[in-house]
Amino acid sequence: MDKENNQQETADVNVAKLSDEIQYQDSGIVSKQLIKKSNGNITLFAFDKGESLTEHTSSFDAVAQVIEGEMKFTIGGKPYQVKGSEFINLPANIPHSLSAKEKTKMLLIMIK
Repeated sequence: MDKENNQQETADVNVAKLSDEIQYQDSGIVSKQLIKKSNGNITLFAFDKGESLTEHTSSFDAVAQVIEGEMKFTIGGKPYQVKGSEFINLPANIPHSLSAKEKTKMLLIMIK
């Protein structure tokens, strides 16, 4: 493989610390889409303490990884506490909500 082809193949490569890729906003939720494709997406979130997303459903299966902080998920009416370095799966079409128990950064991976 020549150098030019190798540069084209690696043009979208990025090495970064997830927690440095997004910053908190007072009394808010910040999101940053890292990848968006027709078969799913990967989004990074920063939630201030007490911020939440109301109950909703998604047509995608998803995995939410808490990078730092603590998040309360309610999935199908059942509560789950997820802390930094832990993840939870979110099945498609099941109602769920989430609430930040403290400042929390989370990576959401959704796959169709």
